[in-house]
Amino acid sequence: MKKLIAAAVLGVSVLWAHMGAAQTCGGIYRVQPGDSLSVIADRLYKNAGMWTAIHNRNIAAIGPKPSAIRVGMPLEITCLNGLPVGLEGGRALKEAAPAAATPVRIEAGNAAVRQKINLLTGDDFEPFTGKNLHNGGLLTDLVNTAMIKANPERGFAIHWVDDWSSHFDPLLSNALLDIGFPWYKPNCTELPDNYRCKNLLFSDPLFETLTLMFADAARPVSFAKEEDLFGKSICRPKGYDTSIFNENGRNWLREEKITLVVAATPGDCFDLVLEGKADGVVLNEFTGRNKMKEMGIVERIQVVPEPISIQSHHVVVHKSHPQAQELLDIVNRGLRGIREDGSYQAIVEDHLARVWAGF
Repeated sequence: MKKLIAAAVLGVSVLWAHMGAAQTCGGIYRVQPGDSLSVIADRLYKNAGMWTAIHNRNIAAIGPKPSAIRVGMPLEITCLNGLPVGLEGGRALKEAAPAAATPVRIEAGNAAVRQKINLLTGDDFEPFTGKNLHNGGLLTDLVNTAMIKANPERGFAIHWVDDWSSHFDPLLSNALLDIGFPWYKPNCTELPDNYRCKNLLFSDPLFETLTLMFADAARPVSFAKEEDLFGKSICRPKGYDTSIFNENGRNWLREEKITLVVAATPGDCFDLVLEGKADGVVLNEFTGRNKMKEMGIVERIQVVPEPISIQSHHVVVHKSHPQAQELLDIVNRGLRGIREDGSYQAIVEDHLARVWAGF
């Protein structure tokens, strides 16, 4: 059986406080004079901090700087927690409500699986992958749905190996498994010697995320221009990609414009920030917000209102795999298919509604 993500219903969380028979949720908002993303978020979501939800949904149009909106620009607004209502092009609230949560069920393997296309992911990367997340997380759900859409003749299976450090080597480098996900793609034009650039082929983007700085609200950080961060100490958890500080002409680490502080975990980075031993921690917005909530420090942390970068998640295949390009073609065919039939956006909105409800 190709689909490894089984339907075991946990029950439906009531996320929608604004149900109405004739109301619609989400849709198109056109930028008005005096608007900023935080102003729009406050007006539509009743939460100015949700500006990142609008930016993330409209990255292609806005670009990396949230201030780059202009009067009249149409913005696609995702329905989150039953808001906003009444915009043009929205969906009926009933249709936009999340389905029952469906956890992953991991099936026992057997020798027959060797004939399939074997995909590899890992646990504990919320909200993207996780055994306890709905359908294994946002990106597991997208990859699984794309593979079903591509319908490879030999079938496929998704495997969970929680030691992420083993994914590139030996599992993918030795073709013990065929395809890995999700992985950030560095700027390979500027960083050709980066391990990922030298050894991996990347699929079309699965999903793009904002990488943000989180600082102590008592010592807020300004990031209107790059020079504002020069001299700052920035924490990044052990094993996390640091190429974002050296790409796009920055050379922040190479030229020692910032000081990199490495801690064991995201939580340890937040501790260092609150102890005054680092000026900020840089994480994708979802990991950062999840950790803030988990640690009970939401009110003590500033989410710096300018992204450090925009990073895209991809499916990867090791260049040494004898069928590397064929495998990527299958994945990309499936991704194009679910974008065209609307299931891609439906999956994204379903997961993000759960994520933002949790924040």
